[in-house]
Amino acid sequence: MLLMNWLKQGKWIAGGFGLTVLLMGTISLVSYRNTLALRQRAAEVEVTYEIIDNLANLYANMAVAESGRRDYIKTGSPSELGRHRRAIALMQSNWQLLAKQLENGTNFEREMVTQIGDLMYRRIALFNQSIATYKSDQSDDISQDAITVKSVEVRDKFQNLLTYLQASQKRNLRSSIASSRDSISENSLLGLLGTFTSFGIICGVYFLVFWQEKRRQKSEEIHRLLLQEKELSDLKIQLFSMISHEFRTPLTVILSASQLLENGLKDAEQSSRKNLYRIQSSVKLMNQFLTDILILTRAESGNLSCQLEPLDIEAFCLNLVEDFQFINKNNTPIKFVSQGLMIRPYLDEKLLYSILSNLLLNAIKYSPTGAGISLILGKDSDRIVFQVRDHGIGIAEEDRGKIYEPFYRGQNVENIIGTGLGLAVVKKCVELHRGEIALDSQVDKGTSFTVKLPISP
Repeated sequence: MLLMNWLKQGKWIAGGFGLTVLLMGTISLVSYRNTLALRQRAAEVEVTYEIIDNLANLYANMAVAESGRRDYIKTGSPSELGRHRRAIALMQSNWQLLAKQLENGTNFEREMVTQIGDLMYRRIALFNQSIATYKSDQSDDISQDAITVKSVEVRDKFQNLLTYLQASQKRNLRSSIASSRDSISENSLLGLLGTFTSFGIICGVYFLVFWQEKRRQKSEEIHRLLLQEKELSDLKIQLFSMISHEFRTPLTVILSASQLLENGLKDAEQSSRKNLYRIQSSVKLMNQFLTDILILTRAESGNLSCQLEPLDIEAFCLNLVEDFQFINKNNTPIKFVSQGLMIRPYLDEKLLYSILSNLLLNAIKYSPTGAGISLILGKDSDRIVFQVRDHGIGIAEEDRGKIYEPFYRGQNVENIIGTGLGLAVVKKCVELHRGEIALDSQVDKGTSFTVKLPISP
């Protein structure tokens, strides 16, 4: 046993070491690739800066050439003509450098360089034409004005192209700088991640080895607790079953005696009959309470099963409504509406009785005397649909998320007697059928519960 434990621990240690080496190798490879990409982007940033600077120089030399030409025509100074020609030479040099810088650029960038060159040489030609006109006739202002107009048009186009290309290069520059920052951050993050992950793996291997030593004891403890919990659950079910049985017998006797008294006191005073109704209502409430407690207890312990059998659903609903009409002392009419379904869905009759009886009981309990209640039977695709509607006190918005909890009652029930178990039982029984329940309610206007259960098992 000791040898097996040692071998198992050795496997954990070897696996952790191998995983650490693999992780660090992967991180190193990714960092190396990021470093190469960072160097490439740094070179791109440098070239972009040079392009932006060259564009600025090109435009500046264009302005100097224009200034030299204009001053030469005004003064006839040879020095101004020389300044003009030097600026022209620098312009051509700038454009040639720009073409070389963007020879590997996009097709759009190369096309823009070509257009810039065409406009530059067109303006140089206009410069030369202006100077030649001045030399031949210094007083020919009309020709000079026409040349100036054309030169300004070419200059504006030239300036727009330079501005657009410069903006494009600045965008590329910002993108490259952002990518470089991301690469630096990624490398730093990978380094930290590698360090912490390796440390985590080492710590994890240590704790796994330690955990292996404690696992068996913990497993045995959990198994013992589960057995103890199961025993307690079984005892709780037995206790509630015994209580239910022991209470039902005297309650049945009380209910039977009160019904006999009711039959024998048909001509008695109304107050005496009301007392009998109170006795009967209390007994029925106690019976319902015991049934609900037993269902919830079995459901929580996993001992409540769903026995699906074909059921004549319309006959079931009619009998249920008839029973409730008989025991209903509030004279609340219950209307049964059916779509005439000629089907026999697979349902658990006892669980379905708990669902519908609790919904109808709540509808009667929380509705004013004489208010109508409806039980509607329908079909939705492959599910049977039950809907119970009332015109009672309704359920507040803040209570709707809690009404299916055991012993929870709405804030607006006031002095109406109840246990808060009915809807919890309904929810459990619906879940055992793999169905769903929905609620639609307005305070002081009424409530509608819709239950959908699968037709086939």
